Amino acid sequence: MSASPRRLPRPGRLPRWTGRVPGQAPPPHSVPTPRPPARDRPAPPPDGADEPRPPERLASPARARTAPPARARTARRWITPLALATLLGSLVAVLALTFRGDDFHTAPGTLSRWYAIAWALFAAAAWTVRRLGARQAAVFVLAGSAAVAATGLLAPPRTSTDAYRYAWDGRVQAAGISPYDHAPEDPALAPLRDRWLFPRGSACHGPDRAPVRPTPERPAPERPTPVHSTSERPTPGAAPRADPDPDHPPSASAEPQCTRLNRPSVHTIYPPAAEGYFLLVHRSAPSGSTLLPLQTGGALLSVATTAVLLAAARRRRDPRLATARAALWAWCPAVPVEAVNNAHVDALGVLLTVAGLVAVPRRRVLGGALLGAATAAKLLPAVTLPGALSGLLATAAPKPLTALKRPGPAGRPAPPTGPIRRAAAIVLPATAVVALGYLPYVLLSHSSVLGYLTGYVAEEGYETGSTAADDKNRYALLRLLHPDPETWALPVIAVVLLVVVARVLLRGDPQRPWRGALVVTGAAFLLMTPGYPWYALLVVALVALDGRWEWLGLPLAGVAQYVTARAVDDGAWVGTLGYAVAGAAVMTGWALRARQARQARQAP
Repeated sequence: MSASPRRLPRPGRLPRWTGRVPGQAPPPHSVPTPRPPARDRPAPPPDGADEPRPPERLASPARARTAPPARARTARRWITPLALATLLGSLVAVLALTFRGDDFHTAPGTLSRWYAIAWALFAAAAWTVRRLGARQAAVFVLAGSAAVAATGLLAPPRTSTDAYRYAWDGRVQAAGISPYDHAPEDPALAPLRDRWLFPRGSACHGPDRAPVRPTPERPAPERPTPVHSTSERPTPGAAPRADPDPDHPPSASAEPQCTRLNRPSVHTIYPPAAEGYFLLVHRSAPSGSTLLPLQTGGALLSVATTAVLLAAARRRRDPRLATARAALWAWCPAVPVEAVNNAHVDALGVLLTVAGLVAVPRRRVLGGALLGAATAAKLLPAVTLPGALSGLLATAAPKPLTALKRPGPAGRPAPPTGPIRRAAAIVLPATAVVALGYLPYVLLSHSSVLGYLTGYVAEEGYETGSTAADDKNRYALLRLLHPDPETWALPVIAVVLLVVVARVLLRGDPQRPWRGALVVTGAAFLLMTPGYPWYALLVVALVALDGRWEWLGLPLAGVAQYVTARAVDDGAWVGTLGYAVAGAAVMTGWALRARQARQARQAP
């Protein structure tokens, strides 16, 4: 009869300690003895184990000393989330204090210090979130995105007046008038003016106020009276009295008038998708609201971009790292400042660009259409189109000349090659969306739908021989090579960008089109050095997709040129220094990544 297996204890009960290792044979001629009293029994092994560990399984003394107990490991798991929550709370508090103070015109140096603190907290939080798992990091990223964006709703726009133009364009369209037909100060739009966008009297003494022609008031109708005096009759042969000045009629109010809109004497510059967004916000806003609906729209667009980044991270090779990278957009201080508080329409273009680049590897037509919509919202996303074509020329397989000329069936030409078909699937939908967006405005407008675009390019100094380039510090890095780059900068920039685009088309990764888009966009920023930091929102979103943190120096350089330069006399050097540091950071990051790739190839 076989020996019965060892009897297992019932759940919830521990076996009785006998003082003998299980499996060990009892000593010979052992006689059962009564159980000793409790004080004389051997103590059970430490850590609540039921039986002593075998000698071969005991940890080494050094390992036993370094291994943390279970309670310490549990406490350590809470350290990173607690530290991250503290950093995010501090970031939200600093941003709230930044918006509560209006220091752009009075104390730009103080505002720059607040920005520096916010960016330092953002960098620490973005580094800490990398230690979390994908699910936990996603919760922090999304919740932090909403909290950071909400800080921009605490005050009216602090560093830009573009949102007032957005509200005006929406009002003009709601009245059934094309925004491309009239400038804001045109008397034809005088019935649409109010005291909020067109203040009067003492309200015109604040900053960012542009004088406008007074609104003509209709005089009260008077009953005609007969002329009794012969002195009021016109003398035969005398010259007729001149009519009053039509621009300043006698019935106009003598109270000075101004407007919060910048450039009130020129037509709008915004593309059709942006104008449609302005109309949508105007229709959705409650009566009597000011800029809060536009700011709320910016917050929703920012959080939606974070959601798209998180959704794309789930399909990446390393979801944990891709989720942590989404924080580079969600918590970046440039987002609440420019996308929410200043309510720049760039947030709409960024959302459509990110969605388009994420869709391109799997659905090229949809990705191309989204990129076209982004271009129709803000023209800047057009520079990301070469990124969507990454590796286009590298996938072209060489074919003999006869194969290229071989006709198709029934005398029809052969179907297009792979690269041509791929380029057409992206470029054609993008072009069609832009054209369809402009079509209604072309049919309804009596003026050019380009608006003030050409004048804006000249005003910003991006025209050959323009004198504004020196005043606005355009081509700041090229100016280090030659003091007067206005005459030769554009051809050089075109050649350099063509080289960068060619490299993206030849060696870019088709599965990661955002990397090529970031390289082309970042190169354009370094060469042209724009002075408006909200343009760099596109760079921030591309960094969040790709993870190359060194390009975040570009939005910082824009802040230095737009805000910090106001705090010093002759502050052009501040912007130049900012872009020079940003360029050095990009080159350093490129060198480090190239070194790591070389070491990885040499490793066995």
